[in-house]
Amino acid sequence: REPPMNALVFDTETTGVNEPCLIEAAWLRVDAPRSLRVLERFEQRYAPGKPIELGAMAVHHIIDADLEGCPPASDFRLPDSIDYLIGHNVDFDWQVAGRPAVRRIDTLCLARVAWPSLDAYSLGALSYHVHEPSEAREKLRRAHSAIADVELCVDLLRAIVARLDEVDTWEALWLASEDARLPRTMPFGKHKGLPIREVPADYRRWLLGQSDVDPYLRRALQG
Repeated sequence: REPPMNALVFDTETTGVNEPCLIEAAWLRVDAPRSLRVLERFEQRYAPGKPIELGAMAVHHIIDADLEGCPPASDFRLPDSIDYLIGHNVDFDWQVAGRPAVRRIDTLCLARVAWPSLDAYSLGALSYHVHEPSEAREKLRRAHSAIADVELCVDLLRAIVARLDEVDTWEALWLASEDARLPRTMPFGKHKGLPIREVPADYRRWLLGQSDVDPYLRRALQG
């Protein structure tokens, strides 16, 4: 049986897309996929040592003056005991956190598998899908603070798990996430949109010979 306190639902806010630096981090430690009972919570703002980009400011509404007196971003550390990090487009937040050695569970990829016909998969759009619209609107009034997005992600994860059979452990959910992250169609190039299994063998061999192929696309091409 897995230890009960080894998974964090995690989110960050940053200075922007150009070499993003942490300005806010939040996480909820949760016990198991089926219950998602919150065991511990964390929320903290940080001084990034660089200005916030206007585009990022327009999203999270954190301005440079809000961060005066905050600890430096370099002080941030995830708890050492964490094995699973969960988030919506989790790789971005994982990179901002310094790429710790944890298994990542991505609710964005899982949602695309759980509801393949939706027209949008942002955290806000999915919140309207899994809640009554009036309830979702109220929850989204605080969206784009890190802790609010973490809470929305827990709600989304609960809805995803309810659609998955035999997912009772973080290991099983991680395996489901890993499978969901494998592309089913070619994402680019002259065969864009073609099912992976139908990609010609010569193109497959050429692409696998490139050093910068996304690791999940590489796994899909390798079968």
